[in-house]
Amino acid sequence: MNYVYIVKCSDDTLYTGWTTSLEKRLKAHNSGKGAKYTKARLPVEIVYYEEFEEKKDAMKREYAIKQLSRQEKLKLIDGFIKNSAI
Repeated sequence: MNYVYIVKCSDDTLYTGWTTSLEKRLKAHNSGKGAKYTKARLPVEIVYYEEFEEKKDAMKREYAIKQLSRQEKLKLIDGFIKNSAI
C-alpha cells in the first residue's frame, strides 16, 4: 500500500509526503532522518492520510495536496479527523 500523508510540525506548519509505511515514516521524521523541512520542526504528528494501491497515484495526490493553500489543507484535515479515529 502507498500513502499520502500530512504531518503537523511543532511550529504548527504542515508537511505533505508519501510513503509505503506510515509508522516507519513517522519514526524517520521524528528521529531527524525524514525530510529536511521537518528536521528543524520536531516532533511531528500525522494528522491526515490517504491510501493508494499504486505509487504513481499516491505521488499525483501528493502533488495535488501540495498545491492547496494552508486553509484548504486545514479543511481536508478537519474533515478527515471528523470521519476517522486517528
